[in-house]
Amino acid sequence: MSISLKPMMLSGKEVLPLIEGGKGVAVSNGESSGAWAAAGGIGTFSAVNADSMDAEGNITRTVYEGRSRKARFEELVEQAIKGGISQARIAHECAAGEGRIHANILWEMGGAERVLHGVLEGAKGLIHGVTCGAGMPFRLAPVAAQYQVYYYPIISSARAFRALWLRSYRKVPEWLGGVVYEDPWLAGGHNGLSNSEDPLQPADPYPRVAELRKTMNEFGLAETPIVMAGGVWFLREWADWLDNPEIGPITFQFGTRTLLTQESPISEKWKQRLLQLKKGDIRLNQFSPTGFYSSAVYNQFLHELYDRADREIAFVDHPAGDHSEPFSFGVRNKQVFVTRHDHKLADEWMADGFSKALPTPDSTLIFVSPGKAQEIREDQLNCMGCLSQCKFSNWAANEAGTTGRKADPRSFCIQKTLQEIAHGADPSSHLMFAGHAAYRFAEDPFYANGFIPTAKQLVERIMTGD
Repeated sequence: MSISLKPMMLSGKEVLPLIEGGKGVAVSNGESSGAWAAAGGIGTFSAVNADSMDAEGNITRTVYEGRSRKARFEELVEQAIKGGISQARIAHECAAGEGRIHANILWEMGGAERVLHGVLEGAKGLIHGVTCGAGMPFRLAPVAAQYQVYYYPIISSARAFRALWLRSYRKVPEWLGGVVYEDPWLAGGHNGLSNSEDPLQPADPYPRVAELRKTMNEFGLAETPIVMAGGVWFLREWADWLDNPEIGPITFQFGTRTLLTQESPISEKWKQRLLQLKKGDIRLNQFSPTGFYSSAVYNQFLHELYDRADREIAFVDHPAGDHSEPFSFGVRNKQVFVTRHDHKLADEWMADGFSKALPTPDSTLIFVSPGKAQEIREDQLNCMGCLSQCKFSNWAANEAGTTGRKADPRSFCIQKTLQEIAHGADPSSHLMFAGHAAYRFAEDPFYANGFIPTAKQLVERIMTGD
């Protein structure tokens, strides 16, 4: 089935309505986004702790010297600004005047607004738009307007956009380039599931996007494009969305599919793993220290987190009801009380080598090996404040430098694992974000015999409907 995609005015230029998703830490960079823009679409580099480059074009990894979290946080912000500017310049050069270049940030990352100001100031004229999600980015609009770039909030419901519009965006509508609907059940990385939505019951995106369009029309935004993100593979499967008055102007974002191009910076091991995925290999889980749901490949990394969660029991400080059995843990042998059943489980886990009991903020204990306990503790101590609030380390970007809650050992250091996988570490032992359509690499004949296209070849293929 052929698809007739018409160029569209986006971020001040007529381009193909195909957008590269701006993936995580260093996973979409200047080269990948510049190549996508050169093919006529919108390339998006990740400005989330982006890689800085030396004079020879080599990546310079950040080595944190600060003795305190706040000192390391300042180093992180400084590096993030340098890296974002560096990747914007590379993208600009690679695009050679074609397409558009966007930067992607997470509103809940540490120092998000400072980083955005720094990158846009240092890369003036090189960035045409900013996509931003993971939270409610009310301040996105005035920052984008200050630098005269278009802004593209990432939302997962009409209700979220309504709140953003009424509180902030209505004041600077001229720089609203589009609204990204990121499907919370289909997209990779962090997802915007609300407390009222069932993670196990995916909703059809069509009525949700139609509702978003209806809301936008109420605000006089009938001509403002919606960007469909999450689950997009073959455009022929979305043919009924084109020239559809219920949907209005529509563009499509490709996040997972753009992982597998010649210009994609991910490792060869990661690319080969993508080619082998099967349906069901992607898990929507709630382990992220952000508190958001996220979608990632089920591998050794996720398996260990699920196992850790299975070895959890509740305790109380004083005997109460069934919690009558004393149990001691920690270097000070703190005594708490658990049920008889849970005490038996704890004895079995400790006999199996999971001999370290770690308390959580919810008055529970999890049981891990001594090696894992040491790793958790070291990662918490080495926190550099990559999130505005972190469940795992209890860091918060406030005067106190803390969320006020205990650090949660059921989570993990997201900066550490994303940096490692982005720079060549074994993808089976680190957090491997991917959208739920990633299994289609193995089924799509385009990738037969391990074929990995250039960004230009992928854009040309997508334009055929496949």
